[in-house]
Amino acid sequence: MLTKEFTPKRTVCKVTFTIPAESAEKDVQLVGDFNDWDEDSDPLTLNGDKWEITLRLKPQTTYRFKYLIDGEKWENDAAADEYVTNIFGTEDSVLNTGK
Repeated sequence: MLTKEFTPKRTVCKVTFTIPAESAEKDVQLVGDFNDWDEDSDPLTLNGDKWEITLRLKPQTTYRFKYLIDGEKWENDAAADEYVTNIFGTEDSVLNTGK
């Protein structure tokens, strides 16, 4: 799930990325354009019944991303704004901070 919240002057879009706790046994990493697809830079935190992280992103920008679950399984976000084919023949989730 994705939730977007803009600062009052719309200079930052705070995006919270959330997936259910049962989706992973040990960890979830958020990987995408915003962190140069670095598999270690944005870990989600287990918070009750969900894994989540909030990032401050640039408004009016489109980002590709995926979740890396337990270091081995790549998943898309069911609430992504759209999906696009990547160079591996699978799809990436797309986040548009202009909407």
